[in-house]
Amino acid sequence: MEKKVTPYKDSSLNKKQQVEQMFDTISGNYDGLNRVISLGIDVKWRKKVIKLVSGTNPTSILDIATGTGDLAIQFAEATQAEKIIGLDLSEGMLNIAHKKIAKTNFRNRIDFVKGDSENLPFEDNSFDAITVSFGIRNFETLEKGLSEILRVLKPKGIFVILETSVPTKIPFKQGYTIYSKGILPIIGKLFSKDKVAYKYLSESASVFPYGSTLNNILRKIGFKEVENKPQTFGVATIYKATK
Repeated sequence: MEKKVTPYKDSSLNKKQQVEQMFDTISGNYDGLNRVISLGIDVKWRKKVIKLVSGTNPTSILDIATGTGDLAIQFAEATQAEKIIGLDLSEGMLNIAHKKIAKTNFRNRIDFVKGDSENLPFEDNSFDAITVSFGIRNFETLEKGLSEILRVLKPKGIFVILETSVPTKIPFKQGYTIYSKGILPIIGKLFSKDKVAYKYLSESASVFPYGSTLNNILRKIGFKEVENKPQTFGVATIYKATK
């Protein structure tokens, strides 16, 4: 089991509550700051996730840790799915997502729901496709969250994770360490209301299980056909599995 890293070291709240508080605080500038921090490369990674999901022609999609709703909206653009749900713990993030959807023609196909990834408010076998982008490391209990995802995924449905990982090859490993531990927290302090948020995001990425380790956890939970593909020298990884 991975080392548990929380946003606020001195808080009496549990990790789930702290993550909710953190994302409520940074929701206003989250989108713009993410583009800066990732140098815009995250857009390319998300397009690959969309391609994987759209290739299965899903009629129902659940995007967990949907944040401000970008991926859910892109699924509506790229697929014919009749039901797309974006779920998130943060009311602040979802408020922005609702504003975005109001400007589109997808209001009848997309619904944003405040909810807990470890206690999903859906029936068994509800979705053809489920995704989590840059949110799975925020789960309070990883295996519980993955078990819930398996429960609500339909048989033969697709599950895709996009998450940060740590490069293993020189010099990318050293460059990643310098950027994530030195530069990223400074950017967060300069542009975010929450001075510890981006330090937490960096620390949580550095200790989260990735690659074959996460593959094995997915298999242990019961997922099948588990694959992972490192992105951009290994600074992120896309995982694909089925039920």
